[in-house]
Amino acid sequence: MPESPIAVIAGASGFIGRALVAAFETDGYEVRTIGRRSAVSWADPARIAEVIDGSDVLVNLAGKSVNCRYNDANRTEILRSRVETTRALHAAVTAAQHPPAVWLNASTATIYRHAMRRPNTESDGALGDGFSVDVATNWERAFFEGDLPRTRRAALRMAIVLGDGPAARTLVTLARLGLGGPQIDSWWPATRRYRGIGPTPTGAGRVDWHRTRGRQKFSWVHIDDVVGAVRFILDHEELAGPVNVASPHPSDNRTLMRELRRSVGMPVGLPAYRWMLEPAMWALRTEPELVVKSRWVLPERLSAAGYVFAQPDLRGAVRSLVPVAG
Repeated sequence: MPESPIAVIAGASGFIGRALVAAFETDGYEVRTIGRRSAVSWADPARIAEVIDGSDVLVNLAGKSVNCRYNDANRTEILRSRVETTRALHAAVTAAQHPPAVWLNASTATIYRHAMRRPNTESDGALGDGFSVDVATNWERAFFEGDLPRTRRAALRMAIVLGDGPAARTLVTLARLGLGGPQIDSWWPATRRYRGIGPTPTGAGRVDWHRTRGRQKFSWVHIDDVVGAVRFILDHEELAGPVNVASPHPSDNRTLMRELRRSVGMPVGLPAYRWMLEPAMWALRTEPELVVKSRWVLPERLSAAGYVFAQPDLRGAVRSLVPVAG
């Protein structure tokens, strides 16, 4: 019998990682994992090199969750946990006699600017500034640095992932609490939580606000299409570099919250202005950026290559959230 192909997944304990482990096992791969809860830990570079050498696919999802408050300790760890783990994998791939043919590294569609006038694609998207953008740009810089001639690399610029994960749980909770109206950005006293980070921090060092009136764009992707996109990229050698992983039908905040209210059976939803969101998000131990930034991203490269989305429309995707969100 031929040997099974090998997939190495770093940071496999989160909900995206669990979905990918199950998918690779279904596809006949031997799955090896790296992480704090895995047999191979980040403290053992020799074992990391051992499991990567001879593998066929490497997927890196490692990094502290951004579903937290952006205090100094969390900000530092969010950046460190992405850049240092990516560099550790880079060193292992560089040293491998038989490196993986494909390396997919998580990234984020939050790398793009707050967009209200036109969408961001891989070919003409404009990068933003501030904390979340700096995390993403430093993460991708560590991923793409150096020459790895035998390994194709793609950065998965994922929109907010809908499924049994922290973003969906927060949104469903807001709807159930009667805060399922639009989230409306407005003036708020200057805070340094969103200031830039890394060797060359960007932004003005304070939070910006935008008069969107709840019409900020909401780009999203269902977990089924994260899995589907990974499978698709593995089979399409032309897909290297940044790849937007987002539904081709982005919505906006008002529509999102209306669909969430309908799904949880909440007939009303109070509009939430920034002065209401700040204490609510503090209580939920997360940040208003999740709902007030206008994320408008299109999957230009996936669509051009022929990927067909399993969950292209928001209504169906939202309906799938409620059973898993509790």
